[in-house]
Amino acid sequence: MNEILLGIDPREQSIPALVWAADEAVRRALALRLVVAVPPAHDRLRYDALAHQSALRLRAESAIANAEDLVQELHGGLRTATELVNGVPATVLHDLAAHAALVVVGSRRLGRAAEAFSESSVVVPLTARAECPVVVVREREHGAVHPPTLVVGVDGSESSQGAVAFAVEEAGLREARLRAVWVWPPSVVAHDDVAEGLAERRRLLAESVAGWAQRYPNVAISQEVVRGHPVEQLALASQQSLALVVGRRGRGGYSGMRLGSTVHGLLHRAMCPVITVPLPWREGRTGDPAWADRSRSGTTRPAPAR
Repeated sequence: MNEILLGIDPREQSIPALVWAADEAVRRALALRLVVAVPPAHDRLRYDALAHQSALRLRAESAIANAEDLVQELHGGLRTATELVNGVPATVLHDLAAHAALVVVGSRRLGRAAEAFSESSVVVPLTARAECPVVVVREREHGAVHPPTLVVGVDGSESSQGAVAFAVEEAGLREARLRAVWVWPPSVVAHDDVAEGLAERRRLLAESVAGWAQRYPNVAISQEVVRGHPVEQLALASQQSLALVVGRRGRGGYSGMRLGSTVHGLLHRAMCPVITVPLPWREGRTGDPAWADRSRSGTTRPAPAR
């Protein structure tokens, strides 16, 4: 796990995703692997299918070469590898994610039907199933905002604990502050005790971030409990953030259900990159000095296309 994986769409390359992945590889002293998947051709005569596949492959080769050139312009010393694979993009990236520290993809802003059922859909199935954190760069990070800030959504669950661990580590790498936000949805009970409920959630939020300030003394952590819909409030918080970090705990067969409604909504509405941390995830998986040491001393060669 000494590399960051960047999924490249030959039809519409996301420059913000490429820049984010390259910068993150430098921050973590990891190699960057650029991957293009060429999907199979369906519902075509054999001759048409071969011609279509050949055209897709030429486009993919051009896209990956252009991406590698841009990465080298940004960070000339960054070690890169390229891989062109035949297969469904979401499946290819999911399989490679098992050996990556992070996976970064752009967003083509597909409609919900295409997102759920199309072979061209990558964001939802990959985010729902990947074994490592997935970064979806739909909007640029807000790097001009000072102080630089990351936001992490907290709800006391085990999955959000993984999100907090990742977010603190990421904030430390960026010398940024961290906003831990607990969104308390409005109650359906007419006479609930708001003051008592607010105090309880503040206590739970404090427990969720307890100890991290001592482990990362350079990271200032603020705590906020706000009332409202989780997607709306976290999307609002994302408007001035470098990234929004959330945990993944959904279950079920359909990838949207496995993803969870809050994460699914944020992938559409957040105004900065969204980092989804799977359960289980342990602190140090992407930032352990051991990974960095192996990355610096190792060599990375482009994998053969297959």
